[in-house]
Amino acid sequence: MNLHEYQGKEILASFGVRIQRGIVAQNAKEAVEAAKQLTAETGTGWHVIKAQVHAGGRGKGGGVKLAKNLKEVEEIANQIIGMNLITPQTSAEGKKVHQVLVAEDVYYPGESETSEFYMSVVLNRATGKNMIMYSTEGGMDIEEVAESTPHLIFTEEIDPATGLLGFQARKIAFNLGLSGTAFKEMTKFVASLYKAYVESDSNMFEINPVLKTSDDLIMAVDAKVSIDDNALYRRKEYADMRDLREENAIEVEAREVGLNYVDLDGNVGCMVNGAGLAMATMDLIKMAGGEPANFLDVGGTADAKRVEEAFRIILKDPNVKAILINIFGGIVRCDRVAQGVVDAYKNMGDSMNVPIIVRLQGTNAELAKEIIDNSGLAVQSAVQFQEAADKVKAVLA
Repeated sequence: MNLHEYQGKEILASFGVRIQRGIVAQNAKEAVEAAKQLTAETGTGWHVIKAQVHAGGRGKGGGVKLAKNLKEVEEIANQIIGMNLITPQTSAEGKKVHQVLVAEDVYYPGESETSEFYMSVVLNRATGKNMIMYSTEGGMDIEEVAESTPHLIFTEEIDPATGLLGFQARKIAFNLGLSGTAFKEMTKFVASLYKAYVESDSNMFEINPVLKTSDDLIMAVDAKVSIDDNALYRRKEYADMRDLREENAIEVEAREVGLNYVDLDGNVGCMVNGAGLAMATMDLIKMAGGEPANFLDVGGTADAKRVEEAFRIILKDPNVKAILINIFGGIVRCDRVAQGVVDAYKNMGDSMNVPIIVRLQGTNAELAKEIIDNSGLAVQSAVQFQEAADKVKAVLA
């Protein structure tokens, strides 16, 4: 589950991480009031207005701007709220901005120069250890840095049995070229950031930039956070942060009815039981000259109601030209799935307007094929994987 910047910062602050303070506003009037409040609390005269959407690269799309007075706060908030923000991480249509974060200006003059760093905490699946990735090149596209100057990307792996050790935090601060107060501040920052990552059950914490201020403080100026969906049952305070406006509407609906669904940019809908078989089915569609329109795992209870729900979800995508059902009857009998397909098809009537290919293997597969073939419906049965692929190819021709 992805979070907005302001939500990620709230989590960071709760674990003792210093953050760039800000207040969320839903309209220009609230933005001005937020700016006034920040001025009273921090003394800042300038404010940064940031679009709150689940996408990086907001600055490149015009979603992050500096306001030097209250009039500019109002003008910029009016410009950003309601716009369709297009960034390298959004679709061509962009994402509609519903709210902005009015943040304090932290690039104030002081005795030393400011510096920007990159830092993230993720799981290294190859080693089974958490990993802190960091760089002196903060504020830039880390992918570009990794490609052009890979020697400027550092990593530190943490053994889950011991957790982050003191020498590792000091090593990070040293590699970032810090000394004195800034060195000590960075070690504290790293320790608190790692604690926030572990104890919030997150998949990722990405801070870009981490700022060394002109008075040698270390703070998170941005925060990109993803919480593990599987842990939300014990993290209600984080589950309540979910912004459904930022998520794919079809995926949200599928989740509400208990289907594992991921929307894709293809033309063949998939209905499968089991993640492994689903991936193989998507490969099958590609080999047949099509493109999978979705990943959909109906699980082990492919009865008429569940099949009908799956049909309705798949057909919400106007690009779907055919549906391939590929079920292995282990837990569930193939004849029950076949009857479920027939019943669901009849219940949906005229809305079933695309060809359907059904491949059922496992318990009572022969009986299932008879049910499909004798249904009188525009549903084609298949036995072998290649046979199903050939029929997909034929209906797309």
